[in-house]
Amino acid sequence: MNKDILQSELQFKAVRSSGAGGQNVNKVASKVELIFNLENSMGLTDEEKLLLNKTIANRLTKENTLVLQCDERRSQHKNKELVIQRFFELIRQGLVIPKKRIPTKTPKSVIKKRLKLKRKISDKKSNRRPPEIE
Repeated sequence: MNKDILQSELQFKAVRSSGAGGQNVNKVASKVELIFNLENSMGLTDEEKLLLNKTIANRLTKENTLVLQCDERRSQHKNKELVIQRFFELIRQGLVIPKKRIPTKTPKSVIKKRLKLKRKISDKKSNRRPPEIE
């Protein structure tokens, strides 16, 4: 992953923020949308693209485009910085290969303990019953 190339491939669009905010919100485009085309990226290898296709598939559009938005701050520049940080964090997390889980066998002592406890509870409940008279 080459950060400089990736950063040059990012496209930004400034739009008006939604929600309440007074009169300023109607004239200032402070919300920033980051658009990144995964297929045409030169900063990622083919293996990295395949891995990202799997790991962040729910975040991609049908055209394999990643769209991130940020409207937390009132400043467009701050929002742009935040969305770039989020983008690189998402890419970094998407490229992590999870460790394969190795199933372990349940120890005999644990099985023994569970059966002993079952027997104890069973005896306790059977002792609560009235005695059977023949």
